Amino acid sequence: MASRLKKGSAIAAACIAVVSTFEGLRTVAYRDPIGIPTVCFGETRGVKMGDRYTIAQCKDMLGDSLKEFETGMRACMKQPDQVPPGAYVAFLSFTYNVGTGAFCKSTLTRKLNSGDVVGACNELPKWDRAAGIRLPGLTKRRTAERALCLNGIPV
Repeated sequence: MASRLKKGSAIAAACIAVVSTFEGLRTVAYRDPIGIPTVCFGETRGVKMGDRYTIAQCKDMLGDSLKEFETGMRACMKQPDQVPPGAYVAFLSFTYNVGTGAFCKSTLTRKLNSGDVVGACNELPKWDRAAGIRLPGLTKRRTAERALCLNGIPV
């Protein structure tokens, strides 16, 4: 399956910048706001409290995870290469945060696949909760993702 995260590409750089900004970097495992063990740039899979990584390991982990999440995201999109760059970056940031399953089953993806990119972008702010609790950090992230998503799209 194709990828738009080619090394050195503007999309890859934007994805890394957006995700790393919102996830932050912690080299020692911690519990996120709902208690899930997390490390590096928001990695939760297989993380145990006490895990430690170097900054280089965290950067590698982020790159690998973004590629993995992109593959899952693209599998649910009818025309992934037709999605405008800003929207693509926003949707990958979103997928990285909520998971491929949530992305694929979402109204956002249904709207995107019907050709309603603006409608898909406007779904992002609805995803500002974790375990049913509205989190200010997620509200801020979704607002920024929506703005990035709509950037360059005539509305």
